[in-house]
Amino acid sequence: MTTESLSSNAPLDILDYDRDALRALLKDKFDLSPFRAKQLFYWLYRAKTRDFADMTNLSKALREELRARFIISRPKMVVKKSSKDGSKKYLFQLKDGSEVESVLICQPTRYTLCVSSQVGCAVGCKFCRTALMGLKRNLTPSEIIGQVLAVWEDALLDGIGNKEILENSPFQNIVFMGMGEPLHNKASVISAVKILNDEYGLSFSGRRITVSTSGIVPGIKAFGESDARANLAISLNATTDEVRTEIMPINKRWNLDALLGELRNFPLKAGRRITFEYVMLGGVNDTEADLRRLPRLLSGIPAKINLIPYNENAGLGFKQPKTEHIFYWQKELLASGMNSTIRWSKGDDISAACGQLATSDEKRAA
Repeated sequence: MTTESLSSNAPLDILDYDRDALRALLKDKFDLSPFRAKQLFYWLYRAKTRDFADMTNLSKALREELRARFIISRPKMVVKKSSKDGSKKYLFQLKDGSEVESVLICQPTRYTLCVSSQVGCAVGCKFCRTALMGLKRNLTPSEIIGQVLAVWEDALLDGIGNKEILENSPFQNIVFMGMGEPLHNKASVISAVKILNDEYGLSFSGRRITVSTSGIVPGIKAFGESDARANLAISLNATTDEVRTEIMPINKRWNLDALLGELRNFPLKAGRRITFEYVMLGGVNDTEADLRRLPRLLSGIPAKINLIPYNENAGLGFKQPKTEHIFYWQKELLASGMNSTIRWSKGDDISAACGQLATSDEKRAA
């Protein structure tokens, strides 16, 4: 977000600005000291304040001026569904009427929040319902952070997490694995991650945030060079270009050699790994040859392989491998020296599982 947008008389959404951008904006527009950005971040993200009038350590005149220039947004919650496994799915309506979905995933010892980065998606993965929508538009930083804040506030009302202000959040991890390709919207995603990281913002360690991409090579490079701190996950899903191109058309643009070459240069902190998500599609990418190729393919990359059994309820014509076959893959990958886990579906009964997210308009059309 730049100060050029101030030429409009329309109020700006203050959640669109990470602290560096907000500091610059306040100096240019209001000639305010840098510490004002810290104060505002405290009220916006630590106290979850939604009215400038409540920011009591700012002068009344400044509060009124800020209120005239800015809004503090939240997306409108249209639908909330609760799964029998404890997960919750939210359908949010944005200011222009667009809709996105977020999921609060219930896991044995923690909750993970899955957020969207776009309305729809342009990548076109054959196993994902969001792909049927096509791309409508990118989300702004405020629309990404707004999902986090809205779910946070709702989860506390439901008794999830600690209800005391400034205490632990109701969810322990945040993943950019909802609707959209995050690195097709890298500017907004990087800004949102910086707000999540910020000690005066939501104060999430980079270890607790994961940005997942289908393999946008220039975006991976830009994300690695940015000052946003988050784990990187790659939606891999095949061990040959032929199969990957068939199920993930993005492979025509950046094939496995290009993708893995960029990942070998990705700056990782000591002890960190890149997660490779592998949606197991029965009879498509789960052959014995695939299993043997996968460790060789990832050689030289600090990697964790997350096996994801395909969710047949997405209704896209693929099949889930048998359970014993999934466990066999994990056992063999572990035996080969690879770090491997299985991610079983959560929230399947409310269409919140992997590959099922889509807006109500798309579902009605389907």
